[in-house]
Amino acid sequence: MRALARILATAAALFLTLPALAQDKVVYHIDNSEAQATKGLRNVRNHLDVAPDTKIIVVTHAEGIDFLMEGAKDKKNPNIDYASLVSALKARGVRFEVCEITMRTRDLKKEQFIMDADFTPSGVVRIAQLQSREHYAYIKP
Repeated sequence: MRALARILATAAALFLTLPALAQDKVVYHIDNSEAQATKGLRNVRNHLDVAPDTKIIVVTHAEGIDFLMEGAKDKKNPNIDYASLVSALKARGVRFEVCEITMRTRDLKKEQFIMDADFTPSGVVRIAQLQSREHYAYIKP
């Protein structure tokens, strides 16, 4: 009886500590670089400044992939070089994914993107899987 009580007490203690061990996971969804890239990258930076252990994946598709292309700059502020901002965030553990369906539709090649970009077969499917299977919170800047 005492052994069962000890096992149950240990299990309860482990169960109660699981939330403390859980890591926040967030997917940022960008489908329009001109409207979302600069503020989205700022949001990601601020997010990590406050919660540095957060696992963040930025998934892009449609016009959202444009800021991850070589030489991309903010049209409103040409001093903003996206590659350097992305590189700094990648160094902090952020993953940037480009939709391959969008690439095929627009006849683009992987070589046209910055080295910090990763690729996913479908941006929309990837977002859905991150939310439903991996329990990522969803943010669209």
